[in-house]
Amino acid sequence: MIDEILRHNREFVANKGYERFITSKYPDKKIAIVTCMDTRLVELLPAALGIRNGDVKMIKNAGGTITNPFDSTVRSLLVAVYELGVNEIMIIGHTGCGVQGMDPDEMLHLMKERGVDEEHIQLMRHCGIDLDTWLRGFTDTSVAVLETVDLVKNHPLMPHDIRVAGYIMDSETGELQTL
Repeated sequence: MIDEILRHNREFVANKGYERFITSKYPDKKIAIVTCMDTRLVELLPAALGIRNGDVKMIKNAGGTITNPFDSTVRSLLVAVYELGVNEIMIIGHTGCGVQGMDPDEMLHLMKERGVDEEHIQLMRHCGIDLDTWLRGFTDTSVAVLETVDLVKNHPLMPHDIRVAGYIMDSETGELQTL
């Protein structure tokens, strides 16, 4: 599959397909969106929100939430605010999220089935990584989004004039529910 993607990329560049996507690094709408990496949202979310290339900073991760105040998503938001002019942040969860109900024991079992040694798992624990918390999903998407909104709004490095709001997107229709 990677070879197919690379072939397409060479054709895309040769045919100058990139020209319609040229923009600057600064988001035109001055908004950052934190959302899930779910494949259903790749095209649906921008279409449902009316955003195009260059409009927003889009940060995606598993679940579209932030579980640690010093993770890469928070760092990305701080860069967006201080370096790129973002003044509003949308946290967008979605219906049917795969992270909802994710079980750390099952995840560790799957890791072992794929060849991760128990020794490596124990090394992570020995280094202070709480794998049971790190690999745990959430039980309620709305609660998870609201917790992320709260974390971002009250982060000690986030300026107080940034608007932060949470939403749930319907994974089929793209309809947003305000939380």
